[in-house]
Formats: sequence, structure tokens, C-alpha cells
Amino acid sequence: MINVGIHGSTGRVGELLVKNLQGDELAKAATLHAIEEFRHTVDEDTLVTNDTKTLLENSDVVIDFTLPNGTESLLETAIDGNPTPLVIGTTGLNKHQFNLLQEASKYMPILYATNMSLGVAILNKLAFLASEALSDFDAEIVEMHHRHKKDAPSGTAITLAEHVAAARGLELDKVRVSGRDGNIGARTKDEIAVMALRGGDIVGRHTAGFYNDGEYIELNHTATSRDTFAKGAIKAAKWLVKQDNGLYKITDCLGI
Repeated sequence: MINVGIHGSTGRVGELLVKNLQGDELAKAATLHAIEEFRHTVDEDTLVTNDTKTLLENSDVVIDFTLPNGTESLLETAIDGNPTPLVIGTTGLNKHQFNLLQEASKYMPILYATNMSLGVAILNKLAFLASEALSDFDAEIVEMHHRHKKDAPSGTAITLAEHVAAARGLELDKVRVSGRDGNIGARTKDEIAVMALRGGDIVGRHTAGFYNDGEYIELNHTATSRDTFAKGAIKAAKWLVKQDNGLYKITDCLGI
């Protein structure tokens, strides 16, 4: 039985992780890191703690769906003598936090994904192929999420844009546009817009569009339940415990 630790166990995805691990034949929610009250039931033999070191010491693998500062603290504690396989789904990491993640992967296996769903993994591949084949088309990306999401654009949208840019030999940081307002002039050839919409309870919708004179193509992925992220993270955790130290992607886990 794989002892899974959950960092962010009182969050939306954290609650679903606990629920999905109940009755799992291969893994269980052994340790929960919590700083708020639970809104769900917890098995009696589950260890609950607010100490990151305790979480790592009592887990075969830890799944992290928190905020960037929480992930940073987890990585620092793991590097400081507590190496444990980590599945990280936190988005909005800054450059320092991502560098810390890369450094930590020298001491433990880490799977980092801005989206844990199989559908999004396929969307990234399709967007790369479309961007490469339709190099003269204008590429634009739009993402939609619920009103409570704190970071924008979403990590999934940024990853999608990175695939689109890479297919054309472009550096996303040099061509990304995050907003248009006023008399800004005509669209440049290489720019890639990544726009964010917020409202209601939308779980997540991402569109990669390629537009030309007389025709366009749009690739869409819509998440209708956060359960898809929880199930994907658990699948990743079961795979990661068997891997060597290093930094992995969701496509490595899925074999695509």
C-alpha cells in the first residue's frame, strides 16, 4: 500500500484527493497537511498535521495542490534532509520557485504539471502539431476559470502557449501578449496572446486558436469536474514512487 501525503488537503482538489483515495486498492491518504478545518470525513488512522516535515516523513509520496508560497515551503523542507517523491500541481510559480523545484529534483523524483488531465496533455500535443503545420496562421489562446482562481493566465494556458511557441521556434516570454487596449496598432506576426476570463463556477476551459484569412481552427478542452485533476494526480503519484530522481512531466507518466 502506498502511503500518500496531501499538501493542501482542505482545498477543493485536496478534498477530492482524500475522497478518491478512500477504498483505493493500491494507495491511501496516510498523512494530511491541514491549516484549516476539514469539510470532509477523514479515516481514523490518517495522520493530520500542520508541520511540513512531519508530512514528508510519514509519506511515500506527497501530492501538492496549494499556493506558490506553500509549494516553496514544501520544496525547501524536502531539500533540507526530507527527500520524498512529490507530485506538484500548484500553478503560478515564479522563477525562483521553479528554480527551487528543479534543484529539488536532484534529490528526489518530482512530477510537475500545470494540469493533471489526460485531455490537456493531448491538447498540448495537438496544439504543437497545429502551430507547426499552420505557421502562417495567427495563434491565440483563451482560458476561462471560476471567479475564485487567483492566478492569471492559468498555468495550463501558459504551458499551452509554450507548446505553440516552441513549435515555431519562438521564446514565449518575447512574444506573449496578455492584454490589448487602446490604439495599439496591428497585430504582429509572431505575437501569441494568452487571455484570461473569470466568472461563475467554471472548472476550466482552454482554447488554442489558429486564424488565417478565410479560415480558422480552434482546439478546445473543457473540464467539467475537478475530479479529473484528482484522479490524474493519484495516477501520477502511483507512477512516481517507482522513478529515479529527476523532474518529470505528466506526459512521462501517461506514456504519450
